[in-house]
Amino acid sequence: MQNDSSIREQVKERYAREARRVLEGASSAACCGGGPSPSRCADPITSNLYETAETGGLPAEALAASLGCGNPTALAELAPGETVLDLGSGGGIDVLLSARRVGPCGKAYGLDMTDEMLALARENQRKAGVTNVEFLKGHIESIPLPDETVDVIISNCVINLSGDKDRVLREAFRVLKPGGRFAVSDIVVRGEMPDEVRRSVELWSGCIAGALTESDYRAKLAAAGFAAVDVEPTRIYRAADAKELLAGSGLDPETIAPLADGKFMSAFVRARKPSGS
Repeated sequence: MQNDSSIREQVKERYAREARRVLEGASSAACCGGGPSPSRCADPITSNLYETAETGGLPAEALAASLGCGNPTALAELAPGETVLDLGSGGGIDVLLSARRVGPCGKAYGLDMTDEMLALARENQRKAGVTNVEFLKGHIESIPLPDETVDVIISNCVINLSGDKDRVLREAFRVLKPGGRFAVSDIVVRGEMPDEVRRSVELWSGCIAGALTESDYRAKLAAAGFAAVDVEPTRIYRAADAKELLAGSGLDPETIAPLADGKFMSAFVRARKPSGS
């Protein structure tokens, strides 16, 4: 396994590259799989996550930079006036959608470690004309906000990229207000993962190799102090999907894909900080 610093640098390099491609107007960017895809619409993880009516009025670059595995803003049941934090906000699409949902009396923060993604997100904010948004630079393992600051934490296929998920969840718990909600989309493992996939650094930055099992995710959330933990599958990936995801990873898709059949899913992970915390 790579150490935390190595994983972080690989992830940072990959997402900086994706931001530059969008900023330069490239027609296609690498998706959550291992390498460049001829069509983002063909990617089994990142495709068809947002309704056209939902993204209307947002810059095309915000959607082009989306490398997530779900739509947490649609599932988090955000309310007007709430404060939301998106961990690993990338090009900003989920922050901008959250800002709409919480309204002018609410606030949406985006946190990202990559300068290029932050530049892209701020440009998308400017184009969208959204004022109740703030993008912060930092790591999700050390959130640059005071204790009990936000009502809801969202994230889109990012927590599994961290090499220290326990710290991420403890930080999430810290900045949530009592009664606050954790509502993220993430990749979750449904069975034993092939060792070859775990060893692939490219897949750490592509949403797969860092994924927790459902039982581990539940246990880590509970250990951080969360209650009412729930894991809801949204997409389950089969062998054909795995072949797409393994492209460019240096692994043999014909050998690995059958082993990965049905072992990964996109899921909506919910939890709550107890009111008395």
